Amino acid sequence: METIRTTYTGQLRTEAIHVQSGNKLITDAPTDNNGKGETFSPTDLLATSLASCIFTIMGIKAEEAGFRIDGATAKTWKIMSENPRRVAEVKIEFDFSMLDLKENQKELMKSLVKVSPVPLSLHENTKQSIGLKF
Repeated sequence: METIRTTYTGQLRTEAIHVQSGNKLITDAPTDNNGKGETFSPTDLLATSLASCIFTIMGIKAEEAGFRIDGATAKTWKIMSENPRRVAEVKIEFDFSMLDLKENQKELMKSLVKVSPVPLSLHENTKQSIGLKF
């Protein structure tokens, strides 16, 4: 069975259903590309996927190492380019400053930035600028 079922609903909007859970996700074209910008755009989701994937791997490895990163946050910026229109860069600032991480835990978090599935799947022309704040 498929993972996601997507329907174009009109007016530059889609509805995607996660088949296993039934959860729905709506996308809109951004306002700078003829859309309403009322929710995430497909390229917003690409940037979100990068941050979420890195966080997920960090969470897995942190728990395996006996600590948690609950409450850590990330700010994400998506930079577009033209001709062709594409995501040129994703900047992410992970913030762990509210946690009392030990030096070896910080090093573990740093080591995971480029090794999760989404960072490894993006084209090399999409710059990934990742910072970590402790």
